[in-house]
Amino acid sequence: MAGTINALFAATVAFVAAHFLLSSRPLRGPLVAMLGEGGFRTAYSIVGLATFGWMVSAFGDAPRVEIWGPSPLLRWFPVLVMPIACILVVAGLTTPSLTAMGGERGAIVGGPQNPAPGIVSITRHPALWGFVLWALSHLTVNGDLASIILMGGILILCGGGMAHIDLRREAVLGAAWGPTRMTTSALPFAAILSGRTHFDWKGIGWQRPAGGLVLYAVLFLAHPWIAGASALPL
Repeated sequence: MAGTINALFAATVAFVAAHFLLSSRPLRGPLVAMLGEGGFRTAYSIVGLATFGWMVSAFGDAPRVEIWGPSPLLRWFPVLVMPIACILVVAGLTTPSLTAMGGERGAIVGGPQNPAPGIVSITRHPALWGFVLWALSHLTVNGDLASIILMGGILILCGGGMAHIDLRREAVLGAAWGPTRMTTSALPFAAILSGRTHFDWKGIGWQRPAGGLVLYAVLFLAHPWIAGASALPL
C-alpha cells in the first residue's frame, strides 16, 4: 500500500488509535502492572513515535489529490497563527498541571498550590490547543486529500484527547480533580470569562512566550527543509 492514500489513512488511524487505546483504562492498567509506570511510558513513547514516523512517511509518499485551492489571503493565516500555537505548546509543556503527562501524581502527593497556574488559567490543555491551531492553520493552505487526512487525524487526536484526559483524571483522582475542573476550562478563556479564575500572567512569565517565539523562528526558517516550501506566502 506504500505510496497511496490508503497507506496514509491506515497510518493515521494507527497513530490516533494507539494513543487512545494505550491510555484507556482497560489496557493501561494491566500494562502498568506488567511493565511498571516507567516501562509503560517508555512503551507508549516507542509506539507513539513509531506510528508517527509511519504516518509522516506515508504522507510524504502519498499522491497529491487537490480538493480545494486556498485563496491568496488565507495563505497568511499560518504565518499569523503559528506564533500563538508555538507559545501554547512551549508554555503547556513547561507548566506543571494535573492534565500534563504524569501530572496526576502531583495530586497524590498533595496537589499543586494553584490549580490554574500560568497558561493553565487560559486552558487546561494548552499544548493540545497549540497542535489544534497548527493543524487548522495548515488546513487552510493545504486543500489536498493527504493533508486533510493527516491534519484531520491530529485534530481528532487532540480534540478527543482533551475529553479523554479529563475523564481519566476525574476517574483516577476523584475529589482531587475538583479544584482544577472548577477553576479551569478546556475551551480557552472560558473559565476567565465566567469568573472562575483570573489570568495568571505572572505564572506564565516572559520566558515561555520567548521560548515559543524561538520555536516559531526555528520552524519558520526550517520550513523549506521540513515541508519543501517557504513559510512565506510569496
